[in-house]
Amino acid sequence: MIHTSVDLHGDGKRQGFLQVPYSHNLGGWANVMVPITVIARGPGPTVLCLGGNHGDEYQGQVALMRLAREVGPEEVTGRLIIVPALNMPAAKAATRLSPLDGMNLNRAFPGLPEGAVTSQIAHYLSTVLFPAADVVIDIHSGGRSMEFVPCSHMHLVADREQRRRMLAAMLAWNTDFSFLYADIAGTGLLPVEAENQGKVVVTTELGGGEAIPARVHRITQRGLRNVLVHSRVLVGTAETRASLGLPPTILTQALDRDDYLLAPESGILEMAVDLGARVTRGDTIGWIHHLERPDRAPERIAAATDGYLITMRAPCLTTQGDCVAVIAQEVSAAGVLEA
Repeated sequence: MIHTSVDLHGDGKRQGFLQVPYSHNLGGWANVMVPITVIARGPGPTVLCLGGNHGDEYQGQVALMRLAREVGPEEVTGRLIIVPALNMPAAKAATRLSPLDGMNLNRAFPGLPEGAVTSQIAHYLSTVLFPAADVVIDIHSGGRSMEFVPCSHMHLVADREQRRRMLAAMLAWNTDFSFLYADIAGTGLLPVEAENQGKVVVTTELGGGEAIPARVHRITQRGLRNVLVHSRVLVGTAETRASLGLPPTILTQALDRDDYLLAPESGILEMAVDLGARVTRGDTIGWIHHLERPDRAPERIAAATDGYLITMRAPCLTTQGDCVAVIAQEVSAAGVLEA
């Protein structure tokens, strides 16, 4: 159902739209227009770069708009496909979920060809763009709900060679932390669909919130380009942490439900630990204050495991069941490859 006039094949630089059918009260023949850029030169890998999976996550959208404007075919070996605002309706509304159908694009895969707008986008990726790609980069941040230590991250896929290539690409982002994560909030994720198709998948959680420091934009944009050089689709020499005079990335994982701390009650969250800090099981991570009962002692949130505070809830106002923090344990690269 999705149409595009942009030729995905052949050399050169082409920009246009994915046109997603969407009929509404004031538009019987309307389309949702999702910008797409294809830059190609000769044989080589195809790398698909995606931002705006969630509309309130801006770091990837900015980085990919810059990439789409600045890169020319002379800098490419193979093919770059760039979609800066994949969930365009959510990006325009600054929301996590699409305002058109209430769906979370990152829970919509593999999608339906004649489903809601979000489901159609998921299906197009699953059946057209993923099969064409060797590497899939899906740039996330915590949006308005979470604040992360800026980190690249990945799943622990079963295929060992795929895992090795994903680990190398993840580390090429050169963030201070990298993070292996589990899915505790459902199925249908974009990275999982791409992983199931055998792709090298690199994802991120680059900070969060709506006030994004310049430092985080620099980490996003420099890391993205370095991963593209590492993937051999952009010409250049890949940087390493060592070449930049930096210590090795702290590699962490949170694979158990106990690593994800959920609010036992509603109230106002007060954090007691800084992002990136080491914690020990039993340490106080924060408190939830009872807005309507200030006479009651706050609910204490305690770490269930040893590790690093990798992310925390961004809005202080918290509802029972919200994730308020994630504690990730340090692991070695060898341990990741052998697990």
